[in-house]
Amino acid sequence: MASKSDYKASSIQVLQGLEAVRKRPAMYIGSTDRNGLHHIFTEILDNSVDEAIGGYCTRIWVTLHKDGSLSVKDNGRGIPIEIHSQTKVSTLETVMTNLHAGGKFEEGAYKVSGGLHGVGMKCTNALSEWMITTVRRDGGVYQQEYKRGVPQAPVKKVGSIENETGTEHRFMPDSDIFTETDFDFKEIVRKCRQHAYLTAGLRISILDERIDEGKEKPIFDLYFEDGIKSYVLFMNIDEKMVNEIPFYVNKEYEGVVVEAAIQYTNGMDENVKCYTNNIINPEGGTHLAGFRTALTSAINTYAQKSDLLKGLTTSLNGDDVREGLTAVVSVKVTDPQFEGQTKIKLNNPEVKNAVTKVLRDELLTYFDEHPKEAKSIVDKAILSYKAKAAAKAARDAVIRKSALESTTLPGKLADCISNDPKDCELYIVEGDSAGGSAKQGRDRHTQAVLPLRGKIINTNKYRVDRVLGNNEFKDITTALGVGIGTSLDIGKLRYHKIVIMSDADVDGLHITTLVLTLLFRFFRPLVEQGYVYVAQPPLHKVEIGKKKYYFLNDSEKDAFVKKAKSAGKTPVANRFKGLGEMNPDQLWETTMNPENRALKQVHIEDGEEAEKTFEMLMGSEVPPRRRFIQRYAKKANLDV
Repeated sequence: MASKSDYKASSIQVLQGLEAVRKRPAMYIGSTDRNGLHHIFTEILDNSVDEAIGGYCTRIWVTLHKDGSLSVKDNGRGIPIEIHSQTKVSTLETVMTNLHAGGKFEEGAYKVSGGLHGVGMKCTNALSEWMITTVRRDGGVYQQEYKRGVPQAPVKKVGSIENETGTEHRFMPDSDIFTETDFDFKEIVRKCRQHAYLTAGLRISILDERIDEGKEKPIFDLYFEDGIKSYVLFMNIDEKMVNEIPFYVNKEYEGVVVEAAIQYTNGMDENVKCYTNNIINPEGGTHLAGFRTALTSAINTYAQKSDLLKGLTTSLNGDDVREGLTAVVSVKVTDPQFEGQTKIKLNNPEVKNAVTKVLRDELLTYFDEHPKEAKSIVDKAILSYKAKAAAKAARDAVIRKSALESTTLPGKLADCISNDPKDCELYIVEGDSAGGSAKQGRDRHTQAVLPLRGKIINTNKYRVDRVLGNNEFKDITTALGVGIGTSLDIGKLRYHKIVIMSDADVDGLHITTLVLTLLFRFFRPLVEQGYVYVAQPPLHKVEIGKKKYYFLNDSEKDAFVKKAKSAGKTPVANRFKGLGEMNPDQLWETTMNPENRALKQVHIEDGEEAEKTFEMLMGSEVPPRRRFIQRYAKKANLDV
């Protein structure tokens, strides 16, 4: 551990000024929407975590205040407050107001850090209506206030304190910058939990003071002694395990600290999270490449040595060994190189070699010491190998011999006249009856209709070969025109609005969920890029004389009927049994006419949570679904 004396004013280097952040905030934090709002919190949290990674901090307190501000406090060393030699003002002011000024440039201050260029805290400062930073250090309490990044006065001493050090930042997001400024408690907890898992021994407490008086204020206290090993177990909490004993390693190789935890489930999806200096890298990078190389090599080496690959014509490939994989790969790097300030991908080439070397050697040792788990993992990969062979045959039938590479569209599809995908809409409709009404009532120039026959296959329960052989799946795939798997090309999408339209009852919602599951699993880019919508057909029709009114739910209808009766009118209410009961004019007027219709756009806020939700609701494991039903049964609006 470095001594406290290594962190001085001389540790801070100044590169340039600050103003560009407010002019182009998205350049620095990715966006100015909800994601950007939580990113400025993350930048502050990351600095406290850096102190913990260095061994200087054991506690972090996060508070969501009633006035809408947020504070992050730690018991680290405290930002230096003495006069800086270059700027001639307090070092605290320097690191809070000068872009690229920070301790991340000097090797003596931080061995490893999530911060890249000393930009993070200044982004938060610049994009906050106001910010107050308090430092406890050298027996004193020091403070400075900023407004939109501008210091309101020099750093001043506001008190004395013995045997306590640390930094506290409290900031109010600027409503002139962000489209929304209300922090989501669950999102804050999620980000803190991630850091608590990644830094074993760090305790993070989160308090929400915005709860009304008299109600219990939620406090989350996060502490995980087993670190990322606990993280993997948490991600697999509702899964059946292939290897009950997770693989875990924490080892340094040529200056790179490699930490990883691995556990397999009976599922088919791969869930690997990559971090550099505790910062998540959503697109992976060189540590992910090294991890995949090591995993494939180690499993094949062990399987061949143990004579477990009998009957296979080739060795296992990466896709085979990663089916059902849950893993966390965390590296500590002295000088991390990322793509962009938001750190989406790690680029350090030396990291790949370090991860490959450490993981391959340690995995082979794990397999030798846990032969039962090793055989289960190899058997899982062999099953995947065989299933993919069957899937390839089915895929060839779908892609090479079917309409995916031809101009033949499904016979049930009533296509639109326009050839411009930006104008075109595809309605995926429940049942032939509703499909018939939709085909007659639509705008033939821009609206295509594809009827589904009953409930389609649950694509979350079955392997790829079974799904690819399903007729409804083939029809949807062919109609979309983008291909599947590695051949998916979103540029070939034939419709820029994909609208799921089903009855407004329980069965209809189930069909909507099945289609969403299919799109999420096989055509996820379409969901991520905002092409998928859910139609909102009315559940009730109310007639007063010759006038007709339509309502989406019971409460809207009941309120209207009550108001009409109090005005002396005689409303006649009817409940639709389904889309097929509507005539074409009604369906057009209520659900398909762009001027009147209500569409809900489907988007993914949190990929990890979305994966868990689909697996819980649509997967093969019953207990998680039973717990969900028991928990929310009283809130359900049953259509009986």
